[in-house]
Amino acid sequence: MDEYVVHALAGLREHAARILVVVNGKLTPEGRERLEPVSDEVLVRENVGFDIWAHKDALDHVGAGVLEFDEVVLTNDTWFGPVRPYGPVFERMDALEIDFWGMTDHAREVPNPFTGTGVMHYHLQSFWIAVRRSMFTSERWARYWRELPEMPSYFDAVLKHETVFTETFVRNGFRPAVAFASDDYPTDHPALFNPTLLMDDGCPLLKRRPFFHWPPFLDRHAVIGRSIMDNVEEHGYPTALILDNLARTVQAKVINTNLAMLDILPRTTVATADDPTGLRVLVVVHATGSESAADLIARLGWFPAPVDAIVTTSDADLVPELERMLGAQTSRLRKAEVRLVPSHDGRDMSAFLIGCRAELEGGQYDVFVKVHDRLPVRRGRTVSDYFRRYTRDNLLGSPEYIVNLLALFVRERGLGVVFPPPIQTGYAVTGEGWSWYRGRGHDVAEDLGIRVPLDGVTPLAPLGGMWVGRPEGLRPLLSKDWTYADFRDATHKRIPDIRRVLERLVAAAAGEEGLHARTVLTPGHAGLTHLSLEYKIDQLAVNLPGYPVEQIQFVHRAGWWGIGGAVAFFRMYMKTNHAGFVRRVDPVMHPIGRGARAILRVARAGASTARHLVKGARS
Repeated sequence: MDEYVVHALAGLREHAARILVVVNGKLTPEGRERLEPVSDEVLVRENVGFDIWAHKDALDHVGAGVLEFDEVVLTNDTWFGPVRPYGPVFERMDALEIDFWGMTDHAREVPNPFTGTGVMHYHLQSFWIAVRRSMFTSERWARYWRELPEMPSYFDAVLKHETVFTETFVRNGFRPAVAFASDDYPTDHPALFNPTLLMDDGCPLLKRRPFFHWPPFLDRHAVIGRSIMDNVEEHGYPTALILDNLARTVQAKVINTNLAMLDILPRTTVATADDPTGLRVLVVVHATGSESAADLIARLGWFPAPVDAIVTTSDADLVPELERMLGAQTSRLRKAEVRLVPSHDGRDMSAFLIGCRAELEGGQYDVFVKVHDRLPVRRGRTVSDYFRRYTRDNLLGSPEYIVNLLALFVRERGLGVVFPPPIQTGYAVTGEGWSWYRGRGHDVAEDLGIRVPLDGVTPLAPLGGMWVGRPEGLRPLLSKDWTYADFRDATHKRIPDIRRVLERLVAAAAGEEGLHARTVLTPGHAGLTHLSLEYKIDQLAVNLPGYPVEQIQFVHRAGWWGIGGAVAFFRMYMKTNHAGFVRRVDPVMHPIGRGARAILRVARAGASTARHLVKGARS
């Protein structure tokens, strides 16, 4: 039971004679306990029919008791509030001679954007509809709910209820009104496109959708989540409630994008009034060599206050030299230890989650810093060098930079993890961040109890295995009693490396605990990354039509390009121009295609074997 829901109901308490909460699905005893002070009754029902069927069951449950009331408000949990006071809105609407009213409305559209044909009628938006006695005691009202169709999908809820409710009752002579009319705003959907204007005009509700909607669409319409959050904060609403909910229910990359949660932190000046010296910090450095670890150990002296440091290694021969280097930093450390872990399997990730479990679960630290000295293999020298600079500069760039980074955890109690965005220069990360780890990633997330939706393309993750975070954000990852054998490399068996899977789940694990993620860059790396991406996107889009959102939809509709062969281009042509036909035949063609590809693989393997045999006979 999210705190933002409790907060919204607490605000309504003084305006409502009775509050009935309907829960679709299950309710824990703790959730029920949190609802009791802000409601009069809680009804738990099967999770079907969305909020509309919850309203129907609530009305059936109240029955004739509804006659005690002058007005019934049907609302749901798709908004945050009260951002502004409820009272003035209730007072203004109470003065009107009407039968029902909504908080916001949506203008008439032709064609209907959900179907591409016909008309979407003007309607009050269903997240808040208040109905007067003249309407809820009518036979037409009773018949509407009696004949309410089933709604298995979101589109059913929109097309069979939200967009027809207002029209139905207006045609039957009932008088509608709206508290904040779309005619007074520059778009036909101000709840999505103009939320700051609504709040400035006194609207107490802020829809969740501007924060979780598809980022390319919001980008197309310049709906800036960060500006919305600034406006919310100005009005005194606790933004931590928003971030807590979004972290647990929305893909981390969507939040990071929509709320512009990339911070460019100065390297040469302290640009914060928040003092991080009171934080209890643990730094874990995994070392594979004394020379490669020397720079990281030297940076332990850059922290604004003494920290605890653990240097892990699986190489016993390194211990004496690592201890000598660590000893040179003792004046800037509270406690320091070189810890020999018993296995190389899992490298820095196993050394961290297994070798440092006691410290991470002990409750004695506010923040940890996880870094290592390994460099990517199978990469050129310049790429490896840039990887080292990118990861180290953007986490431990300078004494001033570290102060600015740690201050983020002082400013935001709900901040769970901080790391640089996935590296772009020298890597083909865009579109490939999950690589072949996606399937196992979903399986591991389920095993660890991570219910946060995982990112669809490239996860928001510390790719490379270095990040700063709160120990509480590791609870899902530490819920399993890992052994070093779990981290043994099994890629030869076509099993993705668990170490790389786990680093892709870091933000989602924190989100499960209601902790959000931020990304950070130095000004130099931010400039390089932005300009590089801008140029690459410009080149990729040169032959695509429309705005970026339309270009993306076009490419998604076409599907996988493969290597651009005739079959691939025919498939793309069919999916782009005859999508309906493809949808009808896909259930049949997909398994046939799989079988054909399997036969081709066997045939190619047989041909390759035959060629080798012939070559061997000739030689």
